[in-house]
Amino acid sequence: MNTRKSFVGFRPQAMTFLRNLARNNRKEWFEAHREEYDREVKAPLVELVEEVDARLATISPEIVGDPKRSIFRIYRDVRFSKDKSPYKTHAACWFYHRDAGHGVGSDAAHGGAGFYFHMEPGRTICGGGIWMPPRSALNKIRDAIAEYHEEFEEIVSLPALRKRFGDMDSDSMLSRMPRGFAPGHPAEKWLRYQSFTLGRSLSARELESASLPRTLEKDFLRVLPFVRWLNKAVGLKAHSRR
Repeated sequence: MNTRKSFVGFRPQAMTFLRNLARNNRKEWFEAHREEYDREVKAPLVELVEEVDARLATISPEIVGDPKRSIFRIYRDVRFSKDKSPYKTHAACWFYHRDAGHGVGSDAAHGGAGFYFHMEPGRTICGGGIWMPPRSALNKIRDAIAEYHEEFEEIVSLPALRKRFGDMDSDSMLSRMPRGFAPGHPAEKWLRYQSFTLGRSLSARELESASLPRTLEKDFLRVLPFVRWLNKAVGLKAHSRR
């Protein structure tokens, strides 16, 4: 018997909880409001992951969503941080390549390229790619870009992709060429990237709508050629079925 609940949208109370958490980022407050977190944030996020996963089975079978692995923990890793606030003030999930290694759904997730959803007051986004890949994966991506730069540029310049997502996030670009690549290389613009991600903002209306899974499906379909190109570069194959 299928007991999975259908996603009906995030209620405004989800953002209210996250705003209040930002003002009261303490264990005592969170434990007193854990039921609100479970009801308004975690439960609908689980439903969203399950429904989007069902849609991905058709459009990109190799990318999967699993509430146990896809949803990022609310708890911050404060071991090496001056900020000892125990909780994140956002909620997010990651749809990952099913052949990727362990660690997906954690702060150290580098299991290839995939799709991302993130919600917090004032900043709700969706997109895809690979964020700050480890050195081995980064080297493979750069080697592929260097050899097939025209193909890569064609992918990131697709009209449907650019209209919806614009340019790749350039926050972590190097100021000079990485070691091993000469200045003036035809792919110089792309070789200086350290992350390869595309994203767009979502409105409160989209967030609160029961059609959010369909919205994400359409956005992920647009970014799929980019995600598959990156996964091919790191040795992860596309699949035709689950």
